[in-house]
Amino acid sequence: MTAHLKGTLAGKTVRRLGFGTMRLTGTGVWGEPVSERDAVTVLRSAVNLGVQHIDTADAYGPHVAENLIRKALFPYSDDLVIATKGGFTRHGPGRWVPCGAPAYLRQCVELSLRRLHVEAIDLYYLHRVDPNIPLADQVGELELMRQEGKIKALGLSKVDLAQIQEAKLTAPIAAIQNSFSLTNHDESETVVDWCQRNNVAFVPYAPLGAGKLVTGVSVGSVEALSWLLHRSPAIFPIPGTSRLEHLQENLRADLL
Repeated sequence: MTAHLKGTLAGKTVRRLGFGTMRLTGTGVWGEPVSERDAVTVLRSAVNLGVQHIDTADAYGPHVAENLIRKALFPYSDDLVIATKGGFTRHGPGRWVPCGAPAYLRQCVELSLRRLHVEAIDLYYLHRVDPNIPLADQVGELELMRQEGKIKALGLSKVDLAQIQEAKLTAPIAAIQNSFSLTNHDESETVVDWCQRNNVAFVPYAPLGAGKLVTGVSVGSVEALSWLLHRSPAIFPIPGTSRLEHLQENLRADLL
């Protein structure tokens, strides 16, 4: 793996092309996968093929993806970063409600520690900013847990530059996770550039975009992921899939 295709994430040097686990759950990111055996195989194959960054969240299932990671990958390799998130409640397929109450966020962290079977989470994101609670209170509770040794590094998901700068007044921020792809990148361009200047990882969710179309021309997943990797050394894409053949195809992107 050439040096420019690696980067520092949560204090570890890892392959920048990772794996997202949202698609390992049921329809509407709800419930168990169609085949737990296939989901476990995909996770193990990802690591065997060189993935060093697994992205998940307690809301995926809910709880399903974290449990699958433990089943498939525990005990974890020392060079593996497992990132998870909290701050949503789930009430059914496709239903997501932010909840940034400090007590709830603390509960989210404690339960993720238990499901993943770790003493500290490598990278923990505030999954969504709750507009009804001061951001400093949400980030502040997670920072307390970082100081307690339960979280190694903190991240934010779906935030703008003003929210990032506000959060940094309360805690060090190691990663940002926003929507960003070859087909949908205008909104987060300034955030990507800020991350690069400030040595903060930018982890694009939905890195393949919707429809993989650019000016009416179909773009394959390998080309789309390669574009992200070359857009900035701060970018750590996390394409997700439940199919082994798609995983193998996606992981060709950093060979271009």
